[in-house]
This record gives sequence, C-alpha cells and structure tokens, in this order.
Amino acid sequence: MRSLHELINVDDPGWSFVSAWIDSSTHKVEVLPRDSASAELALIQLQVTTRSPMGAVVYETGGILIDGGWIRILGSGHKKLNRTLPGWNKKSGAVGFILIADDAIGGFFALNGGALGEDLGKVYYFAPDNLEYEPLNWTYTDFLIFCFSGDHDTFYDGLRWFNWQSDASVLSGDDVFNFYPTLWSKENKGIEHLSRKAVPIAEQYFLNLDFRKQLIQNPNSR
Repeated sequence: MRSLHELINVDDPGWSFVSAWIDSSTHKVEVLPRDSASAELALIQLQVTTRSPMGAVVYETGGILIDGGWIRILGSGHKKLNRTLPGWNKKSGAVGFILIADDAIGGFFALNGGALGEDLGKVYYFAPDNLEYEPLNWTYTDFLIFCFSGDHDTFYDGLRWFNWQSDASVLSGDDVFNFYPTLWSKENKGIEHLSRKAVPIAEQYFLNLDFRKQLIQNPNSR
C-alpha cells in the first residue's frame, strides 16, 4: 500500500484541470469543502494519486453536487454527502467496478474494472429505468466534463418532472427518489404520473440489484 506522501502529486496535480473545468461549467456546480483528515484517509483507502482527476476529487473535495444535487460525485465526505468514494464502494460490495457517482432518481455511475465488459476504465450507467449497465464510452475525465457541461436534458430525457430542480435541492445527498410504479416496469406511464418518496440510497441500490437479479431469472416479470 502506498503512503499518503506517495499518493499526493504536487508537481502535476489533477485538481488544476478539474477546477478549470468547473470554472467553465454550464451547469450549477457545488464543490463541497473537504475535511483534511477525512480526505487523507479516503485517498489512502482509494490508492489513487492526486495526479488523476479521481484522486484529485477525493482529496480536494468532500464531493461535488451538480444541479442542486441531481448528480452527486463522490469525494471524501461532507455533511451534505456523507458517503466517501472508498467507503461507499465497501458498503455496496462493488466488485470489478467502482461506483463514482449517482443521481437523484437512483441511477449509478460505475467505472469498469473488468466486471462490466472488456472496456476497462470506462464509465457505465446502472440505469433505473431498465436496470441495465449501459456503456457510456467515457473515461472518468469524460464523465466529469459531462457533469459540468454536458447535455443533461438528452441524457435524462423522460426522467425529469416539472419541479425536479426544487425537489433535488432539498434531497439529502445520501437519499434518492423511489418511484411507484417503478421506472423500469411496464406500469410506468410517464414520470409525471409516478408517486415518489425519498429513501436511503443504500436501500435503493440493493433493491435495484435484487430487482435486476429477478428480471434476469424471469424476463417476463417486467
């Protein structure tokens, strides 16, 4: 295991690039302040240098909220986003990929480590409307740029309701919206017609995994 000193790159820090992308962003970006001790611990647990954008985000931020918390990029934890990147991955039991971010509707962004396909280092979206791991063909850097300045309207087409901004802004970074009927079911007649409530993100994540397993075993149950 590399030491903190070995993981911190002062000559070519990745944060200089990330902060520049944030400065030119077209979406609302909130960089959550870090706690030094938490940031150091998270970086040691992650074992990624701060030369990389991922290491930089974990070490320099408590996390990053996009569009009032619609997208939550994991860092080293904050009262608005208690989960750290390494801590959340340990709790979720992720194997062969790294959960790097999530959104208010229970979608999860994962960096492929081999479990999701042959495209190592590329980002997938565990989509709440079909429970499939969708390949996005993005690196972590590409993902950040999408979050800061990408076409969110197209990506989330049909998955946002009239007052989603205000609802997302009061949602805890550790909760997501649970929908009834579910987004992936044939009973879904459109996002505006579904009831929704806030639930802990871990509860929704494991529920989605369980539903996915059931659908694989019985595709007609959708």
